[in-house]
Parts: sequence; structure tokens; C-alpha cells
Amino acid sequence: MKNLFFGVIATLVTVTFLFSCSGGGNDKSESSNTTADAPKSMVDDASDGKDAKIAAGKAVFEKVCQACHQADGKGLPVSFPPLAKSDYLAADLPRAIAGVVNGLSGEITVNGTKFNQVMPAATLSDDEVAAAFTFVLNSFGNKGGSVTAAEVKAVRK
Repeated sequence: MKNLFFGVIATLVTVTFLFSCSGGGNDKSESSNTTADAPKSMVDDASDGKDAKIAAGKAVFEKVCQACHQADGKGLPVSFPPLAKSDYLAADLPRAIAGVVNGLSGEITVNGTKFNQVMPAATLSDDEVAAAFTFVLNSFGNKGGSVTAAEVKAVRK
């Protein structure tokens, strides 16, 4: 009975995190994650330069990614990998972008630690994904960089 209780609790926690990381579901009637419907501060300003794109990416990160990867980018041990000083991002950025836009399952190793959770595909536009990656690449002790919407589109299935 005790094992069943803990199993149910663990399942509920995992589902909650996955739902949070996916942006809250795909119900377009309440909230849309398309470029056309996103608040101006999230996407449109990104064309004004790298600083504006980073600011737009921060807004996307806080709305969609932060629940799992945390405000400091360090993730949650065992469950969600860090984005801070991430060797995974540095080693193969297109692979990381593909994981966000197409979803990711199976074991990965980030900064020497193995993770094996499912990350559902993000319900974001190419511009939003590019802005979020640009924010992450320039935050949390990462070395910097920028991602374009064209790069995101190239890896989308």
C-alpha cells in the first residue's frame, strides 16, 4: 500500500512537471503560442538586435522552460538537466534545438550527469524557440551565441 501511494505521488509530480515544461498544453482557444498571437514583447522586438532578442527569449524561457530548468538554469537533479554551463548545448546546438521543437526521450548526458526523462515538443514558433535559445546561450554561464528562426525551421520535423 505504501509503495502504491509513493508511486501515485511520483507519477503526479512527473506529469505536473511535463505539463509545465510543454507550455501548458495545446489548447489554442485559451492561449496561443504562435508568433501572431504572442505578446509583442516576446517576439516582435527580437528583430531590433541581439539584446532585444535576449530579452524576448527571457520572456519565453520564464513562461515555458523555467518550471523544469529553473530560474537559475541549473535544472533539477535526476529529473531535468541543467542549461547552465551546458556541455550538451555547446557540443551540438542543432541537436538541442531538435530536442525542443520535436521533443526528446531517451538517456542524455549533460555536464557528466545522465538524465532520462521525456521532454515534450514545445508549442512555440520558430522565432520564439530562437529567442529562447539565444537567451539561454547568453545566460547561466554559457559562452554566448545566437539562434535564428531559420536554424530552428531547419531542424523541425
